[in-house]
Amino acid sequence: MVNLGFSIGDLRFRNPVLTASGTFGYGSEFDDFMDVSRLGGIVVKGTTLEPREGNPYPRMAETPSGMLNSVGLQNKGIDYFGKYIYPRISEYDTNVIVNVNGSYVDDYVALAERLNSFDRIPAIELNISCPNVKMGGMAFGTNLGSAREVTRAVRAVYMKKLIVKLSPNVTNIVDFALAVEEEGADAVSLINTLLGMVVDVKRMKPALSTITGGLSGPAVRPVALRMVWQVARAVKIPVIGMGGIMNTDDALQFILAGASAIQVGTASFIDPLASVKILEGIEKYLTDKGISDISDIKGYINR
Repeated sequence: MVNLGFSIGDLRFRNPVLTASGTFGYGSEFDDFMDVSRLGGIVVKGTTLEPREGNPYPRMAETPSGMLNSVGLQNKGIDYFGKYIYPRISEYDTNVIVNVNGSYVDDYVALAERLNSFDRIPAIELNISCPNVKMGGMAFGTNLGSAREVTRAVRAVYMKKLIVKLSPNVTNIVDFALAVEEEGADAVSLINTLLGMVVDVKRMKPALSTITGGLSGPAVRPVALRMVWQVARAVKIPVIGMGGIMNTDDALQFILAGASAIQVGTASFIDPLASVKILEGIEKYLTDKGISDISDIKGYINR
């Protein structure tokens, strides 16, 4: 038997394979394909206080080895989530994590306070790549002061595990990781999407209604891996790596670079079984090498 588990404080995960917010819906969309409870956890789609329609179409575009999206956090808000979604996903025998979003610090605080009462939600993932309206639209996660402020404010009211999702669109991501760790984050997840754009030359217009969008997929993996490696060497809290993880080898690269766990995102659009296949591949890799505990390879390249 191979031990695949890891922990964030006293919160235990049975294995290191999680799903990335915005790519796995609420989990139930995948019930026809797999047993979602096999995964270490799922991060459900971004949730806000009030319902959001999202951005106008078109809001997705393919790119070489990746995709751009500007969905705009379309969701029906926390009230709908609590009434219709939570009763269904609370039956999963795995850690269900809610990705929380807002335009103001007060939005994050109010949402985190509400989620304290959801017994089957043991953690939230704080998406600080949202535009900070008070800062003129600059993302919380690209301003060190804003990143500190929102993390500190949420930590003051949220009683469970706090994961902060970091933006790669910064000069030095290590500074942001250390800042949110100092403000009480229990873990960090990275990277969120890179800012990019595509122009439709036939129409002679941007491919996205918002002109720019978030780049994900294999194209971003080397950048994501580098950032995870840098952050894992700098912080004391667990690091959850993501960014273009399509198969077992990709996932193992992040763990060898220092990640305690990984999130599968874009790959689920291509193959709904991608996360389970990656989980099975990690277990086989360790078994074949005679390694009994996944912690034995975490950060191995730094030894």
